[in-house]
Amino acid sequence: MRVRGRPVPWRAVLPVVALVLVLLTALLPAPYVIESPGPVTNTLGTTEIDGTATPVIEIPGTRTYPTSGALDLLTVSVIGSPVATPSWLTLAATWFDPAQSVTPIDELYPPGLTRQQSDQQGTAEMTGSQQSAVAAALTRLGYPVTGTVTVRSVGARTAAAGVVRTGDVVRSFAGRTPVDSCALQDLVLAHGATPAPIVLQRAGSTRTATVAPRSTDLGGGQRRPLLGITTSSTYRFPFSVKLRLANVDGPSAGMMFALGIIDELTPGSLTGGAHVAGTGTICGDGAVGPIGGIVQKMAGARRAGATVFLAPASNCDEVVGHIPGGLRVFSVKRLADALAVLKTVAARRSTTRLPTCPTQVGS
Repeated sequence: MRVRGRPVPWRAVLPVVALVLVLLTALLPAPYVIESPGPVTNTLGTTEIDGTATPVIEIPGTRTYPTSGALDLLTVSVIGSPVATPSWLTLAATWFDPAQSVTPIDELYPPGLTRQQSDQQGTAEMTGSQQSAVAAALTRLGYPVTGTVTVRSVGARTAAAGVVRTGDVVRSFAGRTPVDSCALQDLVLAHGATPAPIVLQRAGSTRTATVAPRSTDLGGGQRRPLLGITTSSTYRFPFSVKLRLANVDGPSAGMMFALGIIDELTPGSLTGGAHVAGTGTICGDGAVGPIGGIVQKMAGARRAGATVFLAPASNCDEVVGHIPGGLRVFSVKRLADALAVLKTVAARRSTTRLPTCPTQVGS
C-alpha cells in the first residue's frame, strides 16, 4: 500500500524560489570596486624595496639633518579590477564600514584602457608627481630649479590649433615662465579667456604668438579657460633627490614628498615631533591640487596614529562630515600653507586661525 503525499501549494514554493534568486544575484559580479584605507608610509622613514628597508627620501652628496615626528603619505586600496569585480553581497558589506566606499569601475579604469595600460598611466603619474615634489621643495628653499614644458598634442578646433605645434617648448605665457605643466595650467586659469602672448621655441628658433584660451565646459556646471594642448615636463635640479615607494601609483603623494624633502634639508623638525599625515598633488610652483579617496585616507591616517591632517582645499566638500575623531584637518592651497600649519603645530601654538574645511559646504 502506498500513501501519496499532499501536493505542495505553488504559493508556498514562491518564497523559496525568490530567496534562491536573491542569493544568486547577490553573488553575481557588480560593475563597481571598493575603496578602503591602504598602507601608510612615513616620508621621513623607510620603505621595503626587494625585502630591504630603504629610505623613502635620500639626498646623496648634500647635507641633511635629523628630524622627528612623522609626515605620512596615504594610499587607497582597491578591491576589484576590470576582470574581477566584487559581488553585490560584498558591496553590501561596505555599508557597515564608513571608511569604505563603492565606486563605479569606469571611474578608476576608464573604458578602452587595459589593466596594464591603467597601471602604466598610474606609474607615470607617480613619477611625474615625485619630480614636481622635488621642484616645489627646492624652489621653496631657494635652490635654482628650471623646467621645460613641451607640447605633446594639440586638439583640433581648440584655442591653440594653428598657433601651437606638437614639439613646441613653451617658454612663457602672458609674460610668465612656467616651470612645469601644471604651472602653465595655473597661468592660463589666472589669465582667463582673453588674448595673451605665448613664447614658443620651435626647431631651434623662438617665436611669439597670440592665443586666446577658450572657456570650456567641464561638466557639473564648471567652466575654465583652456588652450587645448597636452604637455610634459622635465626639470633640471642642482643636486639629486631620490624618492622611493614600492607598489604605489598616482600623483597624490606629491605634497607630502615635498614636505619630507624640506624637512630633511633644513635643521630641526617641521612637525616638532607631531604625527602629521596629508595628501595632495603638487606643482613645481607649489600649488596643491585635489586627489581621490580622501575619506579613506583620513581614516587610514587616524588608524596610523596621526592627529594632524593636511587636505587640499579643493577636497573640502568630501572632507565635511567624514573626519575621524581625534584628527584635526587643515585646508591647504599651496605648499606655503602646509608649512604654515606645521610651523604652528611644531611651536604648539593655537591653530584656531588656520584655515580648515567649513563645517557646511558652501558656508
